[in-house]
Amino acid sequence: MFDFTNQVVVITGAAGNLGEAAARAFYDAGASLALVDNRPDRLPHLFGSLDPARALLVGGVDVTDETVVSHLAETVMNRYDRVDILCNIAGGFKMGTAVHETPLSDWDFMLNLNARSVFLVSRAIIPHMLAQNSGKIINVAARAALEGKAKMAAYTASKSAVIRLTESMAAELKDNGITVNCILPGTIDTPQNREAMPKANFDNWVAPAALADVILFLASDAARAVTGAAVPVYGRS
Repeated sequence: MFDFTNQVVVITGAAGNLGEAAARAFYDAGASLALVDNRPDRLPHLFGSLDPARALLVGGVDVTDETVVSHLAETVMNRYDRVDILCNIAGGFKMGTAVHETPLSDWDFMLNLNARSVFLVSRAIIPHMLAQNSGKIINVAARAALEGKAKMAAYTASKSAVIRLTESMAAELKDNGITVNCILPGTIDTPQNREAMPKANFDNWVAPAALADVILFLASDAARAVTGAAVPVYGRS
């Protein structure tokens, strides 16, 4: 449906369920990929069969570390000399405690994993998009970002920050040919969620492939007039 031939896509969290789905969808649509993950062994296991001319695997990357992220951007530019699309998918969920019982380490972990990562990777890639006067950035927030929940303050705050980052970057970059949007997944149908909620109706959850379809739309020319949006993708949950 979409053609991303000759476009370079950077995907963080590429070894996760959504990251893998997005990577395979972009690859099937002709894109060249820079696949990034914190786990050094997972990328070759998942993507070792892809054409190495179109798939740069960058494992062992801590996207919350400023120096590491700067080196990542250099690695991608040295390989491809451009970045057309950035998908900030790295992130995660951890159930917490009441705010007054939350250790600072738990608060920092969620804010770093979900918000600092988007900030650092975007900050490292945007100058290259500005130089070419074009680019698409797609972030992953969450439905939970829209409302605080008991014992989820750190998570909901971190994902709310992703929405605000998305809106701010969109406002800053709209006159430079760069769009910035985010998606708000509901409960994603993953093996981990099925294990954690075995009695749930999995049919109501949103599949990673369906989320990947929305990411590809936002990265495509069809969404050229869309920026600063937070797109709900809930399935039937």
